Amino acid sequence: MSGFDYSAAAELYPSKGRNESPKARYRRFATAAEAVQYAVEEMPQALLRGSFLEVDEQRFDGAQILDLYSAETYPLVRAPAD
Repeated sequence: MSGFDYSAAAELYPSKGRNESPKARYRRFATAAEAVQYAVEEMPQALLRGSFLEVDEQRFDGAQILDLYSAETYPLVRAPAD
């Protein structure tokens, strides 16, 4: 996803799960990088599939959020792989 602005403000809309988790709620982030990091590293992974991220009036689904996290241009330090 060339040209993606990780420094732009972002909104994360998690999917609604059967067992609502406190981590599965709408959140605003100062940067898209922080939103992507939260979605991949903190949010229950079962909810990622139906979630979406909105940045500069563009929407990114769960698979695209993972792609943004995996991109070479992702600016934050990633959590160590388990």
